[in-house]
Amino acid sequence: MDRYFTLAAETLSTVLATQKDKMEEAAQKLKEASLAKQSIFAFGCNHAGMLAFELFYRAGGLVTINPIRAAGMMLEMTPITMTSELERLDGYGKIILDNTPIRKGDILILHSVTGRNPVIVEMAMLARERGIFVLAITNMRSSQAVPSRHKSGLRLFEAADLVIDNCGVAGDAALSIEGVAEKTAPTSTVVGAAIVNAIAARTIELLASENVTPPIFISANAEGGDAHNQKILAEYADNIFYM
Repeated sequence: MDRYFTLAAETLSTVLATQKDKMEEAAQKLKEASLAKQSIFAFGCNHAGMLAFELFYRAGGLVTINPIRAAGMMLEMTPITMTSELERLDGYGKIILDNTPIRKGDILILHSVTGRNPVIVEMAMLARERGIFVLAITNMRSSQAVPSRHKSGLRLFEAADLVIDNCGVAGDAALSIEGVAEKTAPTSTVVGAAIVNAIAARTIELLASENVTPPIFISANAEGGDAHNQKILAEYADNIFYM
């Protein structure tokens, strides 16, 4: 147990030391998009999609971040192995993007540990072609250790505008246990959640520095939470696509 906490803390420290400038750049982009009344979307396949939901409808989070929820890409699928098959399907990324109300000047946050599968690569490539800024969060060790499955030969880190490395080990699972062949304890979720929350917090700080009141959810279970959230949702309805 102690080993995982130590490992997670060390990985977070590495991210802060090596990726801080990129996270700052990401926050600046989100601030600029917010000031320009552009929208922000987030997507990932399978477990990678948890970061999109970490950013969405969350106490302390930005109201204007929209998760992209695509059929077959989320963890409620049965059998769950279908999600792995579908994210390898050529053309599905285009279908997802075509059915998302994302437009030129918006921001698309994409999360994938390996960034090798067609859906995530296709979404990144097409989004950039359409004038959408693509922020990728990935594991560079994992991604560089495998070939792309997309016909372009590109991986997510090669198809995005800005890439943040979660600094995980190849394969994500990080702990070796004596007598067990497989490694355990992935770090991508805990570290990824820290990355996106840090970016969101910095975005809010930057908006406040521009004398703009940031649109922030408070807990629906706090006194006055429902009224506050409904007011903010109404004010930013043009940038919200999950209601």
